Amino acid sequence: MVSALPLECFVAFAYYKSLSAAKKRVYRRSDQIHLIRLPQTAPLRPLAVKLERALKMENKQLTRSLCQRIADGMTSDLKVPKVRVDVLAVRPHDQASELHGLYTREEGRQANIRLWIRTAERKKIVAFRTFLRTLLHELCHHFDYELLKFPDSLHTEGFYKRLSSLFNQLVPPKH
Repeated sequence: MVSALPLECFVAFAYYKSLSAAKKRVYRRSDQIHLIRLPQTAPLRPLAVKLERALKMENKQLTRSLCQRIADGMTSDLKVPKVRVDVLAVRPHDQASELHGLYTREEGRQANIRLWIRTAERKKIVAFRTFLRTLLHELCHHFDYELLKFPDSLHTEGFYKRLSSLFNQLVPPKH
């Protein structure tokens, strides 16, 4: 389930001005949608707890398996095509930044998400909340294409709110 807000709530990030007219239309549509409601969160929450443990144990294979199960559960719930999840070792980086996750899709092939379990500089295991948010970030790109049928997936305020809505359904706030 997807919820949208009226257009008057629209907020543009700085790069909005550089977009083509077509991408600005996609941006505005994306910015209006703040929520993706998962029909069944109960089976996914224990997987998130196990994912936190797998990261603490530095178990890359178990981490990959749990990420795949989370992705499969979400894509099944939302009735969109599955996505393959790969978990790799150390984040790629350059002088200015490091890559946390990467979503790729090609016509006629299964979409793919790549995540890295270790930070680039210190090679430390990525913190659970950061890692899960990265997985959900890449899944949001998938949902933009497959669920919302956007021709492009842009980083809008709505995109980040959809990501947070998914995170809060898997990891309820602590009281």
